[in-house]
Parts: sequence; C-alpha cells; structure tokens
Amino acid sequence: MDLSTNYMGLKLSSPLVAAASPLSYNLGSMKSLEDAGASAIVMYSLFEEQIHQESQQLDHYLNYGVNSFAEALDYFPDLTHYNIGSDEYMKLISQAKQSLSVPIIGSLNGVSPGGWIKHAKKIEEAGADALELNIYYVAADLDVSDAEVVQMYLEIIKTVKQVVHIPVAVKLSPYFSAMANAAKKMVEAGADALVMFNRFYQPDFDLEKLEVVPHLVLSTSHELRLPLRWVAMLYGKLKTDLAITTGVHTHEDVLKGMMAGAKVTMMASELLHHGVKRIGEIKEDLKHWMEEREYESIVQMQGSMSQQHVSEPSAFERANYMKELKSWRLDSRP
Repeated sequence: MDLSTNYMGLKLSSPLVAAASPLSYNLGSMKSLEDAGASAIVMYSLFEEQIHQESQQLDHYLNYGVNSFAEALDYFPDLTHYNIGSDEYMKLISQAKQSLSVPIIGSLNGVSPGGWIKHAKKIEEAGADALELNIYYVAADLDVSDAEVVQMYLEIIKTVKQVVHIPVAVKLSPYFSAMANAAKKMVEAGADALVMFNRFYQPDFDLEKLEVVPHLVLSTSHELRLPLRWVAMLYGKLKTDLAITTGVHTHEDVLKGMMAGAKVTMMASELLHHGVKRIGEIKEDLKHWMEEREYESIVQMQGSMSQQHVSEPSAFERANYMKELKSWRLDSRP
C-alpha cells in the first residue's frame, strides 16, 4: 500500500502529521513521533505575545542603569548566556533538522504582521521545511467588521511571504461569515495550504470562586465533520493544498479526510491522550482497510468524495438541512 502524499511540495510517507502540541517541546519527544511513524512534525507555536515580552525584557536589561554613573556598563548582561524563548525555539528546529529525517514545520501564533516578519525569517534560517501561520483572533470588537478581519489575515500572509521562500500554510478559524471567499483571498495572497481548523480557547466559569477559568478539552472524532465539510466544498476550486487538524483520531477519520480532498490529516489530541504509538496503529489500520477494498494508494482516493465528485453535491450545503431535521423521530432515540 502506498500511503505517500504531497503537501506543499513536501513528499510525505503518509498523511499522518503530528500537529502543533507539547509533543514538540523537546527533541526527545519529536524523535518519538518520528519513530512512531509521523510523516512530518508541526512545531509547537511561538506566540506573538511571547515575542513582545522577550523583546521588552531584553530592552530592559540592556538599558538598566545606563544613565546612573560611569560604571553603568557593568550592568550589561552576558549576552552569551542570555537565552530567550524564541532563540531556544530556533535552536530546537535546527537540532531537529540535524537529528530527524521527517520535514519540520515551524508555527507562529499571533494577530499582527509586526514581529512575525523577523521570526518567520529566523524559522526559515533555522532549517524549517515550511511554516504554519496560526492566526488566532477573536473578533470581539464591535467596531471591527468581517472585511477588516479578512484584510488583517491577508496582510499577515503577504508580509510573511515576502520574506521567506519556504511554503507557508495558514491555519484558519471556522468563523468567517463568507468562508469560501475568505479562503480564496488567502490563497491569492500566497497561502500554499489552508489548515482547518483552529480550536479556539473556550473559557469556563467557576461557580464557587466566581471566576473565569481556562478549560482545555481535547477534541473528539465528532469535531471532524466541520473541517471535513469545508475541505470537501473547497477541494478542486482553489489552487492550494488543504489539511485537516481537528477531530482526527482513527484511521476512519484519516480516510474521510483524504476522500474529502485533504492532503494530510494532523493529530494532537489522540496522541496526547493515548500516546504516540497510535500513529503506527492507525497506519496499520489504514493499510488493512485499503487492502480489503483494493485501493493501491492514498492519492487514488484524495477528493473522491468532495463536493464536485459525489452524486449529490447539494448534500454539503442547505438542501439536506431540512431532510436531516425531519429524519429525527422521538422513537429513534437510543
């Protein structure tokens, strides 16, 4: 069985890519991902806020006491031992490229073009094979329109594409009012791939302390349907690669993603919950399923159930909405 696929020009051994997660925090766990069968690894995200904070800290220590007295130069830190997080991030990419054979994809998380330019270039110089822009923006400002939000994405993509030569993927949220048009504009701005979807942080309430608290919940296979639908509708209409990164837990999820039109399926929650060994197990399940149904390759099935190839294209849009609601009966409950 040929499980290989091509994502942003990268030849991958399979569509099973390790998504950005704590599993890429160190070289040891990244090696475990490769040994388990991950065809590529997306690095954990370097956050815009982290970059700003580190820059401010460095500026503080470089200028602390400068105007105090003549001996102020003694206050300068020893920069050979002054490591900030972004430097460590670049160092880890470099080490991974020297030690691993699978492609390494850097990840930047933020909302403005500013500091992204320099760090996108640094990620490329560190040896990353590609870059994923994880644009995390909650449009809560009443005066910011949907057009302005899309324009912000476009400016980031164009700015980054001007300074790097490696492929650039854009990780989208599912909350655009006109998703198809927004996706089209991002591809026109230079996105080499669209990754669906970013799982936004959802805060919870602590009723005893009356506080807003973080509540991280890992994904389930039920969440696959949203990115699956959009990949199936966009496949063949945009000159870009599509990736699914939400709700991928089983070989069936991977198969559905391929048939919708994705080039890769990225997983994190499944690996965090059950361990990296799941990659190998899913690969074996993929081969068994394909062998039973006489598929020779992953490429053979990619896009086979996209909107443009199924017998009822309207099933992806509004036409089946009423039919689905009417299909529910009280006596059909388990």
